[in-house]
Amino acid sequence: MEKKKTVTKKKSVKMTTEKWISSYMEYVLEHETVPKSVYKFAKENKSNEEEFYQSFGSLEAIQKEIWEQFYIKSVTLMQAAPEVDSFSNREKMLTFFYTFFEMLTANRSYVLFMLNRNESTLKNLEQLKGLRKNVKNFAKDLIAEDNDAKNIKLLQKNETVFSEGSWLQMMFLLKFWMDDNSPQFEKTDVAIEKSVNTIFDVFDNTPLERVLDFGKFLFKEKMA
Repeated sequence: MEKKKTVTKKKSVKMTTEKWISSYMEYVLEHETVPKSVYKFAKENKSNEEEFYQSFGSLEAIQKEIWEQFYIKSVTLMQAAPEVDSFSNREKMLTFFYTFFEMLTANRSYVLFMLNRNESTLKNLEQLKGLRKNVKNFAKDLIAEDNDAKNIKLLQKNETVFSEGSWLQMMFLLKFWMDDNSPQFEKTDVAIEKSVNTIFDVFDNTPLERVLDFGKFLFKEKMA
């Protein structure tokens, strides 16, 4: 007698938070648009809305989480370097920005699409809310650490002002990177170095030379 062949059904792969993120980015890159609904997006991933909502409350939440993951992965990479503990706060900020923009470069097509998707700049920046909080906290921690080492209160830096300045710096660098056509985005690296040195020198009360240098650089880039 012939033995009946048993057909083994393949189990569907459980969608984790990381898989939803990866699938979302892949969808955007392949379709050059964002998913229209949670139902259709989940169905395309052989899943369902219920499973999606175990990880995210909306498709917009994935957009925000992707930026937060860029930040988390950048900080994790930075902290993995054995020499980072001996870095000054200025060097830590430089390293963070270098690492963060390397992360963005590795995902440039996705980032450019998402930041240029709507005519409204403010609407495009909605996805950066979580990133803004993280960057400001990162800057605050650096300044708090520096202030703890200073006994004289007059020499201590304003954490709130510095953190806001760091976020404005991020916004400037993000726009600069988006417009940068130089090989390996080397002009962005120069902008990072000059902007970080400037903001630290401003808070160290020795701003003039760095500010002028940074101003000349921006003028040259605008006129090029």
